[in-house]
Amino acid sequence: MNSNYLVLVRHGQSTWNEKNLFTGWRDPGLTQKGIEEAHKAGILLRDKGLVFDLMFTSELERAQLTGQIMLDEMDCSDLQTIRNQKLNERAYGDLTGMNKDEARAKFGEEQIHVWRRSYDIPPPGGESLKDTYNRAVPYFEEAILPELQASKNVLVAAHGNSLRAIVKHLENISETDIVKLEIATGDPIIYTYSDGSYTRS
Repeated sequence: MNSNYLVLVRHGQSTWNEKNLFTGWRDPGLTQKGIEEAHKAGILLRDKGLVFDLMFTSELERAQLTGQIMLDEMDCSDLQTIRNQKLNERAYGDLTGMNKDEARAKFGEEQIHVWRRSYDIPPPGGESLKDTYNRAVPYFEEAILPELQASKNVLVAAHGNSLRAIVKHLENISETDIVKLEIATGDPIIYTYSDGSYTRS
């Protein structure tokens, strides 16, 4: 039975991550730490001997740059790369650009917790994790899965919430449990894909 790889990587630390701001679809670059995280992720995958056939990423710079740095470390800088906004971070609506501590002071700790950690309650003008799931997972099924089925090794450089949505789908995680899942910046999640099933390694 043939098997191949799917690797998901959240972008390295961005300048807004560093400032503790709700980022969403805004487009800040990486910090020096974020750049180093991307290099380490690329080196890790290179040292594991993984070779990719194509990369998917979002329309946002922090994910694109993370992916490109990783490709550079793996000596495949010119790998085919497909960008799509369906892999973008969750949109935070009215919270976008706010410091998370200031948002708690303005709206209350409990309300911010609900907006950040519930599955299907969005902040005003923004997306819930469910909304993010409803765009990211169909895109995964339509665009990424056929490449895996064609025995290609696929790298996805995206964002905490779009990747949480995909992980929920791949691992059949409940709506209750997925809100507890954190995806670290620059830390590759490696799956073996074989005959329709995904095994995290």
